[in-house]
Amino acid sequence: MGKHSRTGPPPPPGDREPRRERIDPDAADALEPFNRRRQPPLDGPRIHRALHGGASHLHPDQPRLLFAWDGYGYAPAGTAPDLASARTWASEAPPDSQPEPEKS
Repeated sequence: MGKHSRTGPPPPPGDREPRRERIDPDAADALEPFNRRRQPPLDGPRIHRALHGGASHLHPDQPRLLFAWDGYGYAPAGTAPDLASARTWASEAPPDSQPEPEKS
């Protein structure tokens, strides 16, 4: 017997995993199950990385790559001349996430 083989009889038909529903690729809401599971990034909508690699605090006067979340992954958004500029850019709210004005 192999390392991962099951011992004993197979589970009864009612105990098996339920079948996944089939998704019609032509349906308007075909990606709805995927969109429900997607999670926003933990790092925030804007991040920066050092060009030389390594830790963020090393070489604070070196240029940084700026990345913005586009809904599916981080996409390059530009460069910053130093760590302070990159942190300022990353802490700003992205243009599409500006809070809506309150309606009165």
